[in-house]
This record gives sequence, C-alpha cells and structure tokens, in this order.
Amino acid sequence: MSTTATPELMKSTLTEMGKKAKTASRALAVLPSDEKNRCLEMMARGVEQAAEAIKAANAEDLEKAKQAGLAPAMIDRLTLTDRRIQEMADGLRVVASQHDPVGRVLSTTVRPNGLEITKISVPLGVIGIIYESRPNVTVDAAGICLKAGNAVILRGGSEAFHSNLILAGIMNRAAIGCGLPDGTVQLVPWTDHAAVNLLLKMDQYLDLIIPRGGERLIRLVCAEATMPVLKHYKGVCHLYVDRECDVEKAVEIVVNAKVQRPSACNALETLLIDRKIAERFVPPFVAAMKENGVELRGDEEFRKLDPEAVPATEDDYYAEYLALVLTVKMVGSVEEAVEHINQYGSRHSDGILSDIPADIDYFFANVDSSTLYANASTRFTDGGEFGMGAEIGISTDKLHARGPMGADELTSYKYLVRGSGQIRP
Repeated sequence: MSTTATPELMKSTLTEMGKKAKTASRALAVLPSDEKNRCLEMMARGVEQAAEAIKAANAEDLEKAKQAGLAPAMIDRLTLTDRRIQEMADGLRVVASQHDPVGRVLSTTVRPNGLEITKISVPLGVIGIIYESRPNVTVDAAGICLKAGNAVILRGGSEAFHSNLILAGIMNRAAIGCGLPDGTVQLVPWTDHAAVNLLLKMDQYLDLIIPRGGERLIRLVCAEATMPVLKHYKGVCHLYVDRECDVEKAVEIVVNAKVQRPSACNALETLLIDRKIAERFVPPFVAAMKENGVELRGDEEFRKLDPEAVPATEDDYYAEYLALVLTVKMVGSVEEAVEHINQYGSRHSDGILSDIPADIDYFFANVDSSTLYANASTRFTDGGEFGMGAEIGISTDKLHARGPMGADELTSYKYLVRGSGQIRP
C-alpha cells in the first residue's frame, strides 16, 4: 500500500472515512453492554491469533526505523514483543470486564413545576487519535473507544505504519464480525503530513482529537485543530526527597522512576532533595545512579556532594529527557519543592518521598499536577496500573478529563426532561 496520495484522493477518502465513522458511532451509541464485551473478546482473540503476523509487520517497521537512525527511546516504544502483544489482548479483556460508562444516571432532579430532569452519560461520538511510535495505541484506542460507544479514526506515525495497519484491520474486522458497521475502527492509510492537516479540519465528523507523541506534534495539533483537543505536551516528572524519609526505600523508588522505562512520559526527569537529608541520601543515591548508567546533572550545591555530576542549566529543569539522564536540585523545604515543581513541571506526575504526614498533605494540596504520589514511583501513571485495562492517553488539561483516560473519560452527558404538559410562564 502506498503511504501517500494526491490531495484530491486524500480529501475524498478522509471524507468518506468520516461519514462511515459517524454512521458507526450511531450504532455504537445504542449497543448493549454484552454486545460490546463480546466484540472486545473477539478483538482480543484476533490479536492473539495473529501474533506471528503482527511481529512480522513490526519487524519491517523496526528495520526501517534502525536504518533511519531512530533514537533508542523511539525504537523501544515501537517494538512489539510476545509479552506486549499479550498485554494488548489482556488489556482488551480488562476493558470488557469493567462497567459500561454509557447510560449511567448521573443525577435526577424534580423541579417545583413537576419537570423531572435526568442527567445521563453518553458517548462523545467520533474520536480522532494522532500518535507516534507506539502501535499498542491502535489496540488500546479501539477497545476503549468501543467500550465508551465511540467510533475512532486513527493516524499513526510513519515509523509504525505496517504494525498499525495490521492491528487496525484486526480491530475493525472483529467489530464487523459482531454486526457493527464498517468504520468502527479506521486507520488513515497514509503517512503524509497532509493527511493530518485535513483530519484536523474535519470537525463535522470528529467530536474530539487526541494527540499522543512529542511536544512538537501536540502543539501543531492544538494550533490547527477545529475540534476540541485532549493532550499533554510532555512529562517533566519530579520526585521530592523530604527531610525525613526511609532512605533505602526512597533510593529504590527513584531508581524505578528513572530507570525502569526511561522512554515513558511518566519517568522521572528531575529529583529535588531536601538539604537536611542530603548527607544520608546522596551517597547511596549517587551509587545507585552510577550502577544503572544514569547521567546526573546537578545544581552547584549538589555538585559539591557529587563532583562528577554535569552542571545543570536552566533548560535542564524544563527538559523531558526520555533517556538515562536526571536533573538534581537541592531545596530547603517542601514549600520550595512545590514552588519549583509548579514553575518547571508539566502537570503530569509528581511525588513526595516522606515520613511527615503534614508535608505530604501540603504537597498534595499545592502541587498543580494531574497525578500526585506519596512514597511511590511516578511510573504508575498508566491506564493499566489504574485499573482501566488500557488508556487512550494522559491529559494534563483541567476541562473534561485529567490524568490517565479510560472509557469513563470518553463520555459526555445529556439531559432528559420528562413533563406532563408544563409550559413556561
């Protein structure tokens, strides 16, 4: 299949995809819960049965990515192993096992004039998702959107084209096999950026767009989209080591947050250390970082304790490295740590390592981020870890959805008003 097309063909094809998605969304909006779950199970089985074909398509993408000199972090995101393929199937089953987010009664009010006003949850309609590298997003998005009664149009990155193509085909065929219209799950069949520009103007068909990828992509989407956007620009995640904490546990948490998967958006990027605990914490921390190959970039005060650390610049405090690099800064209090995080952070995931309940409470009340932790790794900010099975993305916005977004976050609501002949005086 060609990865590009003429502007005329691209526009006509995308328009047809939009129409098909709208039709599918109307069928999905009234699909019973058991039928949704049956379709999700068929999707999961389809992924499992096609594992070898999926890995073959992925191998083609990986070979091209390596030839193109793609960064190790991007190649890691692109790679589909047996474990990751099984996790995709398992995630679909977890989504199926959850409550149906559609049709919930959110509130009921009876007015003095006898009008009964009921607020119920409803699907958003058609969701567009633009994403880079991670082909598992294709499966996660299809499953979560279906559970919430939404059709989805996917536009993956060029580096994962063959992986996305086979996965989207599996998802849509399963939906058709369950009696849903063709168009429940669609993948934009070109990698040309012109397709993105057209998709962002299709507000007559798309009710929401969700970009997942680098900051440059997300800012482009926000600037050009004519429909609402849910996003996070980047993950500049912090941990603050308070003046009193379990040093051994704190070091273990920091290692996990930085090292376990540094290419993830919830990986640690800046560590703040209270100077009152520095003498006990810094030596085992530095040793653990060196053991794991982490480059430390520190302020002047930290570098007195670790002279091998690279001098940190102002830009380092804003940096999302997505690699084994960590910025370290010394602070004098939880208040100073909070001030730093609110200034330099990305409102993604931040945490405090502390044995002082009052400091934890202060941190939770005053840090303006979507997800906050006390004595745990930031790496848990994930739909699967939050019990959602998978996620459609992570939002640092404050309107509609915030943090990991599962099926519940892909619904809106409407009011049903029942009367008995009332007229407004």
